[in-house]
Amino acid sequence: MTRYIFVTGGVVSSLGKGLASAALGALLQARGFKVRLRKLDPYLNVDPGTMSPYQHGEVYVTDDGAETDLDLGHYERYTGVAGRKSDNVTTGQIYSKVIARERRGDYLGATVQVIPHVTEAIKEFIRADIADEDFVVCEIGGTVGDIESLPFLEAIRQLGNEVGAPGSLFVHLTLVPYIASAGELKTKPTQHSVKELQGLGIQPDILVCRCEHPIGRESRRKIGLFCNVPERAVIEALDVDTIYAVPRAYHEQGLDTEVCRHFAIESPAPDLTMWDQVVERIRQPDGEVTIGVIGKYTSMIDSYKSLAEALTHGGVANNVRVNVNWLDSEIFETKGAIHHLENVHGILVPGGFGERGAEGKIAAARFARERTVPYFGICFGMQMAVIEAARSLADLPGAGSTEFGPCEDPIVGLLTEWTQGNRVERRNVDSELGGSMRLGAYPCHLLPETKIHAIYRADDISERHRHRYEVNITYRQRLEEAGLRFSGLSPDGELPEIVEFEDHPWFIGVQFHPELKSKPYDPHPLFTSFIEAAVAQSRLM
Repeated sequence: MTRYIFVTGGVVSSLGKGLASAALGALLQARGFKVRLRKLDPYLNVDPGTMSPYQHGEVYVTDDGAETDLDLGHYERYTGVAGRKSDNVTTGQIYSKVIARERRGDYLGATVQVIPHVTEAIKEFIRADIADEDFVVCEIGGTVGDIESLPFLEAIRQLGNEVGAPGSLFVHLTLVPYIASAGELKTKPTQHSVKELQGLGIQPDILVCRCEHPIGRESRRKIGLFCNVPERAVIEALDVDTIYAVPRAYHEQGLDTEVCRHFAIESPAPDLTMWDQVVERIRQPDGEVTIGVIGKYTSMIDSYKSLAEALTHGGVANNVRVNVNWLDSEIFETKGAIHHLENVHGILVPGGFGERGAEGKIAAARFARERTVPYFGICFGMQMAVIEAARSLADLPGAGSTEFGPCEDPIVGLLTEWTQGNRVERRNVDSELGGSMRLGAYPCHLLPETKIHAIYRADDISERHRHRYEVNITYRQRLEEAGLRFSGLSPDGELPEIVEFEDHPWFIGVQFHPELKSKPYDPHPLFTSFIEAAVAQSRLM
């Protein structure tokens, strides 16, 4: 029997519903249950692929090529369960589906309404693609009271009624603010948030209360009394020093115990040794390194959420603290700004789109190559490193990317045709931006006797992609003669996936996004190796 847990949020946004859902999934998994996590997003965009990183943060990509909310990254990092297209839906997708059905005549001329047509489509999504999972944890985006999320809340209310208490549970995440001038916590925002939810027909079974100070017995009793939940079901969610301490913190507060009690199931206590080991390494490292990340969206760190976590994982693997110096790539387009990189132990240039800041990334790649500082180029970062090598080493001063306009030597250009599975994908310069990229997992063959082969210890790998432009394979010979080796290629040998400098301590560029597959208990080998090289660099400085 599959049980559904619905996680809603109130009072304010950014309380951590995604982390709470992921941590709960990890706890249930540690008790021996099979779990799946899903996100219902209330915005009208079809997917986050064309949304500004400043508004939405990172776009997380699954193996099957879905562009999803960044919370799916939390889900994967905490449970190890690979996300799928069927694990994230938006209002835009729901309405597109309903309208398509109406145009086909599926509703037999009926007036199409939010209830029942939209809510039925949402319930179909929640229940679809489920096999033998014991629990499906569904996070509802937005804040209770927002007009955008009303159809989703109505849908989960209906589904809760359909499966009954034995098959559903409602968790509501709220804020219990501390008023410094009064010296006390205030429970009223939580009471009002729950009242709003009750007005929509949903009675929460568990309250998870975010707070900066311990709630205390009296406040917990008060919240339970006014919100119509047992006192034991009021879970204190204190701020922690690392997000990987959240599963332990929630367990000690009894969150997973209360879930099992609600469903009347018995299971052994969860084994959290793995999480305790990760947290211990983060809290008690043997040293530290500084990594300079040269990006375009560094004022919004959530734009690089998976990247930041993967760097932490690399630190865990090497038992060091990773300090990240987030640097706007545009500053390196001014004279003398390169001094910002003088004291870093490694340079990472992440993915991005558009010409803004590109020359700054090229300058950072040049600095890393010339100063023998470990360099990690991801997606756009690889492309800029290849352009830098072409200009500086291969006597191609006009090297550039057609993404920025016509250039003398199109080292990077738009890929118009490629194979995905059993079908051929095609596009051109006039294709729509949404869904027109090379997305999802693609295989890559690693050349023997290369750094990358030694890191992966494999001949063939699979990694996730998200990009429109590719390094031009026709320049391979000239670039390799200049010292830049193409050490990873698509199986047909047409698409460069990995480049490296053999005479450099650690200089690797990859076309894919390895950060999307890194986990705290299973760090990605590239990030493990990169931080190891940064540790070695720190000893030389």
